Amino acid sequence: MGMLKEFKNFAVKGNVIDMAVGIIIGAAFGKIVSSFVGDLIMPPLGVLIGGVDFTSLAWTIKAAAGDNPAVVIAYGKFIQTLVDFTIIAFAIFLTVKGMNALKRKEEKTPAAPPAPLVPPKQEILLTEIRDLLKDRK
Repeated sequence: MGMLKEFKNFAVKGNVIDMAVGIIIGAAFGKIVSSFVGDLIMPPLGVLIGGVDFTSLAWTIKAAAGDNPAVVIAYGKFIQTLVDFTIIAFAIFLTVKGMNALKRKEEKTPAAPPAPLVPPKQEILLTEIRDLLKDRK
């Protein structure tokens, strides 16, 4: 029974739930970024470099023979992956930079002055006793 209770405590903690939400949002964000790169960035980039589609670039090591497919090194897919990574990293950088700028603006707003501290009754009594003992000498 102890292991079940321990698992329940682990699964219900806020950190685990926050992590799950982050993973789900990250997966959805990944689809958005993939569409952004594939549908918006790569077509103009392909036109700029002469209409080359990176994903079709490959080096054939052995041509297809009969039922055997060709053996190729698809370096174009690797280049596409590098471009995707660079754009995703830059998008995340801009997002974090924007969030940090907002956080700094929040920190600059003045906070309300703290309420005056009132010492506890015990401390007041001890202070009075100390002062009375000092006066005796």
